[in-house]
Amino acid sequence: MSAPLPQAVRQARHELVALLRESDPVAADVVERVVAARPPVPSVVVVGETKRGKSSLVNSLLAVPGLSPVDAGVATSTYLVFGHDDRWRARACYAGAMPPVEFEVADLPLWASAQHELPAGRLPPRFVEVAGPVPLLARLSLVDTPGVGGLDSMHGALAGQAVVGATALLFAVDASGPFTAGELAFLREAGERVETVVFALTKTDGFRGWRQVLADNRALLAAHAPRFADAPWYPCSPRLFELASGAPNEQAATVLRQQSGIAELQAALQDLVVGRSLMLTEANALRALETALAGLVADLRARCRTLSAGAAEAEALTRRRDDLAAARRSSTRGWQVRLRGEIQRARMESGHDVSRQMRDVQSWFRHAIDSADRTVLAGLPAQVDAALQLVSGRLSGELAVRLDRVAVASMADLFTTDELAVLRAQLASGVRPAMVSRAPDRRLPTAEDKLLVFMGISGGFGAARVAALPLAGLGVAVLNPFVLPVTIVIGLGAGWWLARTRRHTADKQHMKQWLTEAIADA
Repeated sequence: MSAPLPQAVRQARHELVALLRESDPVAADVVERVVAARPPVPSVVVVGETKRGKSSLVNSLLAVPGLSPVDAGVATSTYLVFGHDDRWRARACYAGAMPPVEFEVADLPLWASAQHELPAGRLPPRFVEVAGPVPLLARLSLVDTPGVGGLDSMHGALAGQAVVGATALLFAVDASGPFTAGELAFLREAGERVETVVFALTKTDGFRGWRQVLADNRALLAAHAPRFADAPWYPCSPRLFELASGAPNEQAATVLRQQSGIAELQAALQDLVVGRSLMLTEANALRALETALAGLVADLRARCRTLSAGAAEAEALTRRRDDLAAARRSSTRGWQVRLRGEIQRARMESGHDVSRQMRDVQSWFRHAIDSADRTVLAGLPAQVDAALQLVSGRLSGELAVRLDRVAVASMADLFTTDELAVLRAQLASGVRPAMVSRAPDRRLPTAEDKLLVFMGISGGFGAARVAALPLAGLGVAVLNPFVLPVTIVIGLGAGWWLARTRRHTADKQHMKQWLTEAIADA
């Protein structure tokens, strides 16, 4: 009996890597890094518009109520990655060599919510990992994405980038109405990069017309995102699933769980993503193997010619080396002119792309800063970091395409097909470091802030006296003992309001300055 396809592909990959390692250990290590870069379990990224019930859906899938912050006042401000472990643990992860920070799971709102202040002396994390003894997480990991900003413009691009390396995308929409224009635009964009999408129609217990909404959504997908017209839909109610934990008896709890539809979604995710994840890992490894083996084959052909032809082949290789050295020294060769021209063209195109995409990032976030309240402003650094990672990866991919075009246009006349294959294999073995962005420093109070508080209190005293004059003119003497307390209260309130407004304005300016510096560093 033949082995299953994933097992057969994996066995073939092991054999090819072993063969490659005998001749080129460095290239074999590159292929192994590609395999190791994939997560040990498949990943499902949950995305959707704000208040669509993403976090409630994640909590229901994990059967841990309240794990991911769900209240509108404590919306997640960073990505939450849920994995499996024998005990509950959580850590905040940063870019570069900065070590992660362990913390108690009960403190998750402090690290993942824009509404709460981070612990003293801590910087906003790039993402937060949470692990625990949840059976589902032994087979797959869940990523809860922040919903602040909606699926438009930069936030939609960030959500799309988050699912590129994932096995599947779980798109959460609620039963209150059909797709929004932002959701459809995101799905059209994601159709070019995402292989598997599963739709969850949440809050079905609160809307009787959810079946019509589901039919309308299918029609909208067929018209605007046909790539996902046949994607599976799972109506569900995280609220009913949560109520099951407080049911008066097990029979009632079982009925509530069945009506919630969460179990069907759990089973579908496991069946869909586990096998697909194995094949995606092997596909990436086989692509790396193809490049490495092409260089190895070219090298072996050259060695075979040397062994069969002996001294004649050695003399031919010597002449070839001398010809290449002479061509490199000569400034009149056509290949050098083409090479300089193609490099200049690639440099100009890349420069325009860098400027355009960085302008888009800066413009979008400056607008977001201007319109942000205190809660949204606190979550923007994590989104800026994710946006810069997105742009960095996108520009790297475009630059690789341009450099390959440079090689084909200017080097094809200089090198043979086998020699170009060897060069490509050597370039593919290089390690490219990831971009590291710096988190914003905390803004310290200034003397101007204290002066504004004093001015606010003084102005409040004056306003209170003016308010008390009509009463004094009417001869309401009994109110005189209350004038001073009222004056103090109004004065303190005015001072607090002025200080808070000024601080928020200063925080916005501080964030804009950091945004400019972060983009310049990137």
